Amino acid sequence: MMTTTSRPFRSDNPALDNALGQLAGAVQILGYHEGIHETLATPRREVNVAVPLRRDDGHVQVFRGHRVQHNVSRGPGKGGLRFHPSVDIDEVRALAMLMTWKCAVVDLPYGGAKGGVDIDPAEHSPAELERVTRRYTSEILPMIGPEQDIMAPDMGTGEREMAWVMDTYSVSMGHTIPAVVTGKPLAIGGSRGRGTATARGIFHVADAALTHAGERLKGSRVAVQGFGKVGANAAKIFSDEGAIVTHVSDAFGAVRNDDGLDVDALLAHVAATGSVVGFERGDAVDGSAVLVADVDVLVPAAIDSVLTVDNAHDVRARFVVEGANGPTTQEADTILGKNGVTIVPDILANAGGVIVSYFEWVQANQTYWWTDAEIEDRLAGRMRSAYAEVAHHAHDHDLTLRDAALVIGVQRVADAHRLRGLYP
Repeated sequence: MMTTTSRPFRSDNPALDNALGQLAGAVQILGYHEGIHETLATPRREVNVAVPLRRDDGHVQVFRGHRVQHNVSRGPGKGGLRFHPSVDIDEVRALAMLMTWKCAVVDLPYGGAKGGVDIDPAEHSPAELERVTRRYTSEILPMIGPEQDIMAPDMGTGEREMAWVMDTYSVSMGHTIPAVVTGKPLAIGGSRGRGTATARGIFHVADAALTHAGERLKGSRVAVQGFGKVGANAAKIFSDEGAIVTHVSDAFGAVRNDDGLDVDALLAHVAATGSVVGFERGDAVDGSAVLVADVDVLVPAAIDSVLTVDNAHDVRARFVVEGANGPTTQEADTILGKNGVTIVPDILANAGGVIVSYFEWVQANQTYWWTDAEIEDRLAGRMRSAYAEVAHHAHDHDLTLRDAALVIGVQRVADAHRLRGLYP
């Protein structure tokens, strides 16, 4: 069987180039031929749309929106909607590809998708954001639906935006369709546990990784880079479960307390001020210091490509649990591996969000909602069994956890392609 060592295409976008490189590595391990490689690397569908906005002062501004369905062989597309000024089509392609492997590695009946608009939510009123969300939804309407592509919150969006998407779609169809999005408010068909699902999943795989290494999470020292929706909830859960959270950072700065930060007090401070900066029960440090803190567990939970060739040699954490998408570059990944750092990869570590999104979709389709205890029990079971499967595969085939997770995910998607055949 012919294999390929080169990528079908490259990109100047670091996130997409990183995703393509990871796929190339998995294809090499699996021994797939060039045609399969190119099929897996190429998005199935994508759309670029203009999103005109009438500002509150009356003038019109045009933004660019994207939606990419990377793969739908295992089921409908699934992926978030991102509002951020840096959004472009290559970033969305990369994130959609990662969603494909993420859904496959935790064995959800979904393919990967992603969407985004290049808008800064901080610069716009709620009324303007509603108009942008609804216009974007109407522009991509033919691509989405409960059996086609299900959106969810991502950076810069939340349950409010998902409610607007659901309403816009439902109005166009003439009846209420809760399953078109996940991450909605509970009052209109959202799921319990969705808001903290990604963070709780991070906790479960971190606990599993330390247990697998013969250690305990309780009493371990943790640094969290990024104190947004994922990082703040992760810090809270780690603290509640007995870990010592010593460092946290956000876009404005960072704080540390070697005896352990009072996470509840820090959350109250952030709610009042908008940042961790100025928290009196910790010492101010540079944000970059969090990535190289002397801790047991590092959780990068902000943006991509924060662990690079420039700082990887200085990382002192023994476990890196990737809460963000693509926080570690390929070069940094190699360095960390050589230094004995265990990396729990993003496509496994932050899969808690899409798992509970799946639960929400199931509940919406059945119009029957589960309890908090049922959600937590099912989430814990999925995350821990997926970690065990990846860890065993890594051990049996002498692979890193990242390579093992990618191989499992890529193989499941390729098997779906093979079994379905090629039409016509």
